[in-house]
Amino acid sequence: MKIVAPKEIFEGENRVALTPQSATLLQKLGHECSVQSNAGLAARFSDQDFKDAGVKVVKSLATLMKDADVIIKVRAPTEAEVKKFSKGQVLISFIWPAQSPNLIDSLKSKGVTCLAMDMVPRISRAQKMDALSSMANIAGYRAVIEACFHYDRAFPMMMSAAGTINPAKTLILGIGVAGLQAIATAKRLGSVVSAYDVRIT
Repeated sequence: MKIVAPKEIFEGENRVALTPQSATLLQKLGHECSVQSNAGLAARFSDQDFKDAGVKVVKSLATLMKDADVIIKVRAPTEAEVKKFSKGQVLISFIWPAQSPNLIDSLKSKGVTCLAMDMVPRISRAQKMDALSSMANIAGYRAVIEACFHYDRAFPMMMSAAGTINPAKTLILGIGVAGLQAIATAKRLGSVVSAYDVRIT
């Protein structure tokens, strides 16, 4: 099976659907992997990194898509990208089907089978495919790091001859996957943490 990863074209999107590490695992299962040139640069993977992992690097998007069995993306494809799809191909991506009826119709008219990663249930059997939780985990961590950057004091208690700085007080709204990671990150930085959720726990 030929699995391909085109370059993400959504503005500000730095992720790539295929990494040299994941490609190595897929190739061990007998699949062929290809990636569009420079697809991984924003995620700090060079074309050479992919080549070293045995991945074919293709410059042209049209050439990449032509012989693909499975197309993997982070962001949902644009209409221009969908035009390059062929009947019988499989798309694995975040799709948000309820918010993207026109995209669903376009994929259907092309005869493309789609696996919407955002629709994978958060259950034990599907844990290996739970991309939403993975992204939420990172978002929770990053939210606290960003807050720390904008905060004009220190997060932990700081004691010195000049006096004591009290620890920051952090309130986390929501204790789902992102919230739990935010709590853990704020605690590790030395903050006094409180959390709130509408659900009874």
